[in-house]
Amino acid sequence: MHILIIEDDLAIAANLYDFLESRGHSADAAANGIAGLHLAVTQRFDAILLDLGLPGMNGMTLCRKLRQESQIDTPILMLTARDTLEDKLAGFEQGADDYLIKPFALKEVEARLLALHKRHIGKVASRKLEFDKLSFDPKTLSIRFENKNVKLPPKCIRLLALMMSEPGRVFSREELELEAWEDVQETSDTLRSHMHILRRALTKAGGYDPIETVHGLGYCLTSRAHIPD
Repeated sequence: MHILIIEDDLAIAANLYDFLESRGHSADAAANGIAGLHLAVTQRFDAILLDLGLPGMNGMTLCRKLRQESQIDTPILMLTARDTLEDKLAGFEQGADDYLIKPFALKEVEARLLALHKRHIGKVASRKLEFDKLSFDPKTLSIRFENKNVKLPPKCIRLLALMMSEPGRVFSREELELEAWEDVQETSDTLRSHMHILRRALTKAGGYDPIETVHGLGYCLTSRAHIPD
């Protein structure tokens, strides 16, 4: 995922940045509300980590501007030391998707971000997906590639549908496993075997493999042909 960190505590921001990058995500950071707003409306992100107590423009105001004025629907995880019910309700009313109290565990931050992203992707997954010579009908769970039907196991269908939702974007192992198994697997063997089945089936139907392995990061759907792993 590409994640925007808006946090004025430089130590917290650095810890979040380093951890997310080490987990295969990419991140940008802003130390105040005004800079964060600029990044959020001028670049595309998969999720936003938003501190409540920001200088220049507080997190509540920034969240409201993103939702109401800029019509940004990127998932927002609000970070704050305030733990009252009133604060949480206020954050949700301004458009936050989730709320995490400081101090927090970095792995929990990632888990919540992945869950928010999956939920966000699910909102658009009910429509028919098309990319290049690929099409997916969620009502019938049918896949066609180069005008040929492709038969796949259910989990392979979920993996392909996720990648078709954002062609060209690299999906990490964690994102793909969360989509197919609703949990991160202990090893990458399960995902690798399912990706092998998926890529072989697409190659058999269309004559080429449109899935690219981005080593160290994950997989993405492209219009170019690739040699299956």
